[in-house]
Amino acid sequence: MKIAIDVFYRENTAKIVAAVFDHWTDHSPNEFVIKYKSPVADYIPGEFFKRELPCLIEIIDDFELSKIEVIIIDGYVYLDDNHKPGLGTYLYQYLDGKVPIIGVAKTSYFQNAKLVKEVLRGKSKQPLYVTAIGVNLDEVAMDIWSMYGEFRMPHILKLIDSETKK
Repeated sequence: MKIAIDVFYRENTAKIVAAVFDHWTDHSPNEFVIKYKSPVADYIPGEFFKRELPCLIEIIDDFELSKIEVIIIDGYVYLDDNHKPGLGTYLYQYLDGKVPIIGVAKTSYFQNAKLVKEVLRGKSKQPLYVTAIGVNLDEVAMDIWSMYGEFRMPHILKLIDSETKK
């Protein structure tokens, strides 16, 4: 099983949504798992992981790790070409390297060119920025490219984003 997770913040509460699916080309998730976490840490520039990581852990702890093939997050695994850890690295470390992490971001991050793959989907001229740990980056970039949906953002990832904001 594959899990994609997104978090939406409203005041001091986080809504965490995980979409569970089996194949990269699935049109929709098998299920959504939804959790809430309150209070959440304040946002500190440059230390976003301190706010987001506890939210990801809150929902991942509901799953049996041995059944998870990969976790997709909204963000980066590495923040620069020198392996500066991003949210994905911290999650991978929390999970003792047992589950590969893929970061999918909509915006480029400063000084990050070697450890990121730009993925153009559909007719978009704007790429998605894919990073990974515990799995081959070239392969997962192709997996993200192959996900169902004709637009820049894969359909399942768009569904998660919509679900977080409900």
